[in-house]
Amino acid sequence: MSVEAVIFDLDGLLLDSEQLWDEAREELARERGGRWHPDAQRDMMGMSSPEWSRYMHDRIGLRESPQEINRLVVDRMLALYDAELPLLPGAVEAVERVGGRWPLGLASSSNRPLIDRVLELSRLARRFRVTVSSEEVARGKPAPDVYLEAARRLGVDPGRAAAIEDSRNGIRAARAAGMAVIAIPNPHFPPGEEALAEADLVLDSLDQLTLDVIEGLSPQGGP
Repeated sequence: MSVEAVIFDLDGLLLDSEQLWDEAREELARERGGRWHPDAQRDMMGMSSPEWSRYMHDRIGLRESPQEINRLVVDRMLALYDAELPLLPGAVEAVERVGGRWPLGLASSSNRPLIDRVLELSRLARRFRVTVSSEEVARGKPAPDVYLEAARRLGVDPGRAAAIEDSRNGIRAARAAGMAVIAIPNPHFPPGEEALAEADLVLDSLDQLTLDVIEGLSPQGGP
């Protein structure tokens, strides 16, 4: 069995954006009298927008509705991306390289407006056959829903797809979907050894994501 499609994560993998999410949420929480705590960012990594906005309402204590919290944070993120898109080194090259060989999907916890803006600004939209936001499925990562939906839209059995991830929840989501998983840890928010042990292969950077590396994977098995 060979890989028939490749599905990328977005935040922390192609975009150096996890700290921007942290900044936008923490600033909003402090401005609106919320109770920010050190584990908040890690708790929310991989959550869908309904999940993290509910978390900020229930756990952080913002008085605004989850829908309004979501809108306020997304507006801040769009402004940050418009000012300077934080693409990680090798991101564009990796997508172009891999997209020249396999159909690509994107399975992201970001909101749909953010996904679309990033792909527009980076000029990578043409490379992705499908894109899925976790706000469009029932559960965010580490549940497999966003990866399963990406595979469904690509018309590929999940067991014949490779997922490229950086985070603990993302690795677990792709593994739960039955995909081969390549982990490229984000240095700012490393996933931890336990999560990395669930990946089929761990790389140091996007530059190492070559066609040979992906072709060497055995879907549903490992490298």
